[in-house]
Amino acid sequence: MPIDFHDIDPNRVAAILYHPKDDVDTLLADFAETLVRSHERIGGVVQRNIKDGGGCQVGMQAIDLMTSREISICQPLGSGATACKLDSAGLAEAAVAVTRAIAADVDLVVINKFSKQEAAGEGLRDELANAIAAGIPVLTAVPEKCLDAWNDFTGGIGTSLLCERSAIEGWWQDLSSRMKRARAARLPADAQAALLADHHVG
Repeated sequence: MPIDFHDIDPNRVAAILYHPKDDVDTLLADFAETLVRSHERIGGVVQRNIKDGGGCQVGMQAIDLMTSREISICQPLGSGATACKLDSAGLAEAAVAVTRAIAADVDLVVINKFSKQEAAGEGLRDELANAIAAGIPVLTAVPEKCLDAWNDFTGGIGTSLLCERSAIEGWWQDLSSRMKRARAARLPADAQAALLADHHVG
């Protein structure tokens, strides 16, 4: 069943739409880690893929953006395997990382993907729903084959982004600047209330 996000600002939910040939994992991880180095308040998880000398994927790690901790999220299938199996313990740790980011009320939650696990009601679907429901801006990636499931999940709200660094940066620069202006507009009233409270106590 879709979750009711009708009170959520659709600009705060962004999905990078990608095809199988797109290296969306590297794109999203590099973007998020650039924000971390710039001391932006972001949290969540991105994915780094581990490849052998022949370019075959032999492992996957989730990176906790708040702690930089590496979380193994796959079980290798043995010699000669061309894929790996998702590890439930690693996914549970990744879920904790996202939950921690939501509790910290960061400015942006990044969740690597809404793919077939999330479409089936598993993976990080609940954490993604909690982040959106909290009103925190959310950035994820959605494969073309899961677009219908994503639209069902969100009720069709949100912004779709091209799988390009410039598109992601443009979305975030626009949204973060509007968030900063909104905070600045609230500041005088908050400061005035604090002054009145201090005067009353004195």
